[in-house]
Amino acid sequence: MRTRTFIPKEEDIERRWWLVDAEGKVLGRLATRIAQVVRGKEKPYFTPHLDAGDFVVVVNAEKVRVTGNKPRDKIYYRHSGYVGHLKEAPLGRMLARKPEWVILHAVRGMLPKNRLGRRLLKKVKVYRGPSHPHAAQSPQPLEV
Repeated sequence: MRTRTFIPKEEDIERRWWLVDAEGKVLGRLATRIAQVVRGKEKPYFTPHLDAGDFVVVVNAEKVRVTGNKPRDKIYYRHSGYVGHLKEAPLGRMLARKPEWVILHAVRGMLPKNRLGRRLLKKVKVYRGPSHPHAAQSPQPLEV
């Protein structure tokens, strides 16, 4: 008799809500932990092709830390599609303007590059200050 591999069904997956305070946390280490939880990698029934992860609420995004010369040297690029319209912005300016985007961008890079990754990214909620509208879900604090 062969042993069958257990693959959880959608109704078997237990979803939880986690709260992360980004104040004083290093951006990359914070992003890896968030990606791990959103992907569901610490659950015993993790399956690479399924969404088995939890929701993560990140507060105090504006107080996230980066090390070394990254605020000056790390550059984000975007292109409008028109000739000569390549825009660039250093990490320091992006942290001042859109700290939520910086954290989401870091987490996005650690998720799969397909439909599953786009679905997982929707479970990350990032807020600039200490308040968030997800109190009804009673998120548990997550150690990073």
